[in-house]
Amino acid sequence: MNLRQCCRTKAQCGDNTSQPPSRWRRGGEFATWIIPGATLVLLPKCPICMAAYVALFTGIGISIADASILRTSLLVLCIASLVCLVIKRLCRPASRNNARSVERIQITRNETTTIKR
Repeated sequence: MNLRQCCRTKAQCGDNTSQPPSRWRRGGEFATWIIPGATLVLLPKCPICMAAYVALFTGIGISIADASILRTSLLVLCIASLVCLVIKRLCRPASRNNARSVERIQITRNETTTIKR
C-alpha cells in the first residue's frame, strides 16, 4: 500500500478552504437576477405601448396583435427564468452540504483503511 502524502488531493488532506468567487462571477450572478426582474418592471401593460417601444428602439413597426403576443411571450420568459433561478438557488446549498459530507466520509474511510506496520 502506498502511504505517500504527496499523491493525496486537497479534499483528502482535509483542506476544505475554497476561494471566494471573483468579481466577474458575482457580477454575472447579479445580472442573471436583474435582467429578468428589470424586464418585468419595465414591461408595458398595454399592447399599444409595446408596439411603440418596439418602434422606438428598433425602428420596426409591428401590429397590435403581434405586440400582444410579444408582451405575453416576454412575460412568460421572464417569470420562467426567475423561477429557474430560485430553484437553482434553493438547490445549491443542499448539494454543497451533501458533497462536503461525502468528502468527509471518504476521508474517514481512507484514514481507517491504512495499514500501519
